[in-house]
Amino acid sequence: MIDIRGLREDPELVKQLLGRRGVEASVVEELAAADSALRDAVSARDELRSRVNDTSRRVAEAYRNRETAEAERLKEESRRLGTELEGIAAEAAELEQRRKELWLVIPNVPSEDAPVGAGEGDNVVVRYWSAEGGSSAAAPNLDYPEFKRVPHWDIGVELGILDLERGAKLSGSMFPLYKGLGSRLIRALTSFALDEHSDAFLEIRPPTFVKRETMISTGHLPKFADDAYQMERDDLWAIPTAEVPLTSMARDEILEAEQLPLMMTAATPCFRREAGSAGRDTRGLLRLHEFDKVELMVYSTPAQAQEMHAEILRRAESLLRQLGLTYRVLDLCTGDLGASSRRTFDLEVYAPGVDRWLEVSSVSWFGDYQARRANVRYRTEPGGSIEFVHTLNGSALAWARVIAALLETGREADGSVALPAVLTPYLRGVARIERPGSEI
Repeated sequence: MIDIRGLREDPELVKQLLGRRGVEASVVEELAAADSALRDAVSARDELRSRVNDTSRRVAEAYRNRETAEAERLKEESRRLGTELEGIAAEAAELEQRRKELWLVIPNVPSEDAPVGAGEGDNVVVRYWSAEGGSSAAAPNLDYPEFKRVPHWDIGVELGILDLERGAKLSGSMFPLYKGLGSRLIRALTSFALDEHSDAFLEIRPPTFVKRETMISTGHLPKFADDAYQMERDDLWAIPTAEVPLTSMARDEILEAEQLPLMMTAATPCFRREAGSAGRDTRGLLRLHEFDKVELMVYSTPAQAQEMHAEILRRAESLLRQLGLTYRVLDLCTGDLGASSRRTFDLEVYAPGVDRWLEVSSVSWFGDYQARRANVRYRTEPGGSIEFVHTLNGSALAWARVIAALLETGREADGSVALPAVLTPYLRGVARIERPGSEI
């Protein structure tokens, strides 16, 4: 949730910044009005409650002084005030619920450093990287030979490592089935990434299903309920990303400043209905309902946040460089930011078989937006004030599209696929995927 104090102190600035991401000023004004009405109602309620308490004290005092008539008059006044208090308390509760409903759906205030734009066409390319040319502001050479211009879904079938038909038979479309070296490749990538992060990040294996309030904490509910899988009987939700449980690891807790930054990583399956993407990119591994991902998550102080944002991005880029994949870094414009994000950098790899840039990581700084929802705080110093932490996260990495790019980039003229050398130890010495023999 946005900082309500900031809205009270400078509503015009909040409207201006939220306007950069397409939020109507009237929506912000409605929240401000609800907040103001709630504060007035709470003030009136508390004043009335004080009067009720004072009148009750005076009733007892009158009885002690044997002033029966005065005591009865005061009792009647107390009953009248009590009835009035019930009404104003109910009004305050309704206003608090209304403010919460508005507060929960208003997106985060974007960073003033985020590029201003209406949508993905306004995102800014920060840099490119390729094995041949290294890091550059100029786009790399994408002139690949024809044998690398084969889409990964065809390559996967040829090599016997991907069986999308059987996946659909088991669970429906957009649920992939990997087998043989395909399965081992996901496992190898996951182990490789976790090992790379083990120097600084605490590995967590969180639950795959979480409570409603855990989804609310990251901003996935109520706004994105249609894109989530729900187990209605228990009101549990399948996680769309490990960001969800990791963000709530310290929900309703107060951390000490010396614990920060607190850095965590997790490898989990991720589940997304992709309800708003019907008919788009449904072939192969481009858009899935279930996929595997390694996530990085950080709780930090505000002063540490920018360094942590850069560190998560550096780690995600390092993995792509070690895998030898051509990629670019995008600075997302205000119109393309996720609802909870203040600023996001996307990493996209180039896949020659589909001739597309594929997003494989989003590295985001959320400020205290998620921490307010999850009530994650820290003590600035011993005996000092208590403030909300900042949260940051990034994929490092999401494997489905990485595998698509590896298959297409690594394909050789004979149809085999050369794998990055960094994965060889995790594949028991296998450096290449060859055409298979007999299989089911």
